[in-house]
Amino acid sequence: MVWRKRELDTALVKEIAARYGTDLLTASVLARRGVTAPEEIRFYLESDLRFLHNPFLFNTMEDAVDRIMDAAEEGERVKIYGDRDVDGITSTVLLQGALQSVGVSAEWSLPGGDDPYGLTMKAVDEFAAKDGSLIVTVDCGISNVREIDHAAELGIDAIVIDHHNPPEELPRAVAIVNPKVSGCGYPFRDLAGCGVVSKVVWALMFAGTELYKQSLCLLNARPANDTYVVEAVKLRNLVEESRLTETLAPGITRIDQTRLVDYLSGCQILVYDAQATKRTLRALFGDGVEFNLLDAAPEIGKAFPPFAGKSILKIREETGAGRYERSAPGELDVFANLYVDFVLASLPSLASKFREHLDLVALGTLADLMPLRNENRILVRNGMEVLNSTGRKGLQELIVEQNLSGKRLSTADVGWQISPVINSTGRMGVPDKAAELLLTENPSRRRELVETVSGLNRERKKLGDAAWEKILPSAKKSFEALDGKLVMVADREMHRGITGVIAARLVNYFNAPAMVVAFLQDKAVGSLRSVAGFNVNEFLEKSADLFIDYGGHDFAAGFSITPENYDEFARRVPGLVEEIEARRTPETSLDIDAELPQRYMTPELNALVERFEPYGEGSPPLVFLARAMLIAGLDLVGKREQSHVKLLLDSGSYKWPAVYWNAAERAGRDFALGDRVDVVFRLGRNYYQNRESLQLTILDLKR
Repeated sequence: MVWRKRELDTALVKEIAARYGTDLLTASVLARRGVTAPEEIRFYLESDLRFLHNPFLFNTMEDAVDRIMDAAEEGERVKIYGDRDVDGITSTVLLQGALQSVGVSAEWSLPGGDDPYGLTMKAVDEFAAKDGSLIVTVDCGISNVREIDHAAELGIDAIVIDHHNPPEELPRAVAIVNPKVSGCGYPFRDLAGCGVVSKVVWALMFAGTELYKQSLCLLNARPANDTYVVEAVKLRNLVEESRLTETLAPGITRIDQTRLVDYLSGCQILVYDAQATKRTLRALFGDGVEFNLLDAAPEIGKAFPPFAGKSILKIREETGAGRYERSAPGELDVFANLYVDFVLASLPSLASKFREHLDLVALGTLADLMPLRNENRILVRNGMEVLNSTGRKGLQELIVEQNLSGKRLSTADVGWQISPVINSTGRMGVPDKAAELLLTENPSRRRELVETVSGLNRERKKLGDAAWEKILPSAKKSFEALDGKLVMVADREMHRGITGVIAARLVNYFNAPAMVVAFLQDKAVGSLRSVAGFNVNEFLEKSADLFIDYGGHDFAAGFSITPENYDEFARRVPGLVEEIEARRTPETSLDIDAELPQRYMTPELNALVERFEPYGEGSPPLVFLARAMLIAGLDLVGKREQSHVKLLLDSGSYKWPAVYWNAAERAGRDFALGDRVDVVFRLGRNYYQNRESLQLTILDLKR
């Protein structure tokens, strides 16, 4: 196994440490992971919800909010239509609660049995028969052009809240809230479906404040040599709408000759230090011009006492304002950020109520394997904290059922023990069971549902294991026939609900894209999972003429197809894979985040590990290297056979318990009691008999 440690630019490491106030070890890990841009570093160092992107950056968000508020006011019949996976289930539950809080008692529906992905004509017709007037799709809908057109013909509006790759033709909905839609205005495309729903939830909460749709103008005037710069920015829903800058000389230009009159007309004008601003404006335009200015400084000072009585320039200097920007912020930028922070601080219930929803956002984001970068890090970090003390009774029951009660849950626990259980309901055709578990207030019904859900997970595992044994020989033949570029398996007895699980397992086994197809009565359904560098959506697009429907993410997608067209598709695949570059299995390697001197090998190292949480897709747990550790204890352990090694490693200042999985055959041959070894490891927590301790997980070691 090759140990790789990327060379660092020491000047860059020192610059990161100085600019962001971190220690050198944290700065070196950031640099080694390629996290050096200010706008990305903030999501590693900050947890406060104010660092999230404003939902109203979606240029359709007001339309979505207004249509929902109209439905609440008119008492309309509303239906939420979601998807069968964890992301779709959590999205449905999130929105149902949010709509209820604004007075909409919405129905909800998830595709069960052999129902296809996405909104269906049947669902639209059934809702129309009940005099429904608004459908909101979550984690689906972006490809339902025909169905949403049909709904419109029946007098039903649609809002699409989705995160899947959009087709060329978008549905004609009242509003589409999807960060992957070109020109949507939102700066981050990799939200999960539940992440997008959470943005709508926040926007609905904000719509209940006096600031919703209110346009404010922030004004700043400052000297510049022999002139003055007058600058203004308009905010609507705390989002910048426009900006104006005028450079003016005193006594030369009348105010009606500037753009200021039109720009400021009809707006509430806020300034920081009204007296100083008025003096500057009088110097420019004389005493005959009056501005109706509201001084924000006193209220900002009350909200943030350290800022009271200080100038914008002083605040910028003391707080390091703009350290997460590529260029130093101007006075107006500092004022605007201060004002937004002040508004959010004055609405504490907005943050606290929104945060309560983030347990579900963390579940859906982790289950859908969204990259843990940008604001996903803050959403999941807060969501994991909420999950560890969740007030959601259904989740509490599930955590107890999984024997996780009392343990500090990690993203790995979610990925291995919670998400699969919820996901199994969709795979077995009854996702409504999981949604009801998360929604019901009935204790006996919750107990019944958690037992049902757990039973479905056990059944799903059995199906998966049996299917794997059956298809592996044909998968190996396919891998060889397609030159190692793709694995394609079709089985007429496979349960449709496990195609995605088997495809993901094939990807791990062969290190190649994989496609698994199951056959229903009138169609075939397939799941694709991918590897880096191969976009499954683009692959499917080349046979779009054959599919009933298809879609998904860059690395995970699905399709449905008639049996006749499937035969043609299977004939095309060998030609299509010619365009795929074969991925040869690389030599196994370990990427090391930091080599630690012995003085760092103390329990305080765990603070660094926690600083880089959450871990997941695109953000694996930290990997360390420590040299010349003494093997002070060595035992072989295992339930059925002693295949693992339990070690006690002495770093000089601390003795570390460690586990080395599946390494029993190396003990005595490659290392032994009393040896000094270089060790590559991860640091985590071990739970045994309700006691928690720190433990190293050995990835490799050498004498």
